[in-house]
Amino acid sequence: MGSWNDFNDAQSNTNLIPKGTLAKVRLTIRPGGFDDPSQGWTGGYATRGSTGAVYLNGEFTVTEGQYARRKIFTLIGLYSPKGPDWANMGRSMIRGMLNSARGISDKDQSPQAQAARRINGLGDLDGIEFLARIDVGTDATGDDKNEIRSAVTPDHRDYAQHMGLAAQPGYHPPAQPAAQQPVQQQPASPVPGRPSWAQ
Repeated sequence: MGSWNDFNDAQSNTNLIPKGTLAKVRLTIRPGGFDDPSQGWTGGYATRGSTGAVYLNGEFTVTEGQYARRKIFTLIGLYSPKGPDWANMGRSMIRGMLNSARGISDKDQSPQAQAARRINGLGDLDGIEFLARIDVGTDATGDDKNEIRSAVTPDHRDYAQHMGLAAQPGYHPPAQPAAQQPVQQQPASPVPGRPSWAQ
């Protein structure tokens, strides 16, 4: 029997990125058309599910390395009728994404760091690039699937290497905490209304 008649020795195609892999990703929010201006959810980015839960429908694309162009789909919780846990996990995830994308230590409570953790609206997150820790969860049918549950901040020893900063002359990881570091001015954004880091 040839290899095209017997497939018992063929590799299984689980197609999963191994759990714990660090990868630079870009978030694209798939708009759900749900707005609640009292919560700051505008621009049609939020999605409201049939259970009443509200979330961001995230498509995370690996931007470089071994898994470049692979897509991971993860929901970022904004509200659940069951209680605050879903929203708290979502807020924690977004804080980590902002820290990672903007190079801020999670321990940094300086005015500059606090300002960098604020956004004008959910649209500021569309296109954000950060370092993610890839996890493995299960989908609605019980099959394994990749998920993103956390972002990796500059406090992690491998952050600079994955974000391409280690090769830059003069790069030093942020101090603990980095209270005295001046905020560098970002160059003008080529797309009106979108911050330069979201390009």
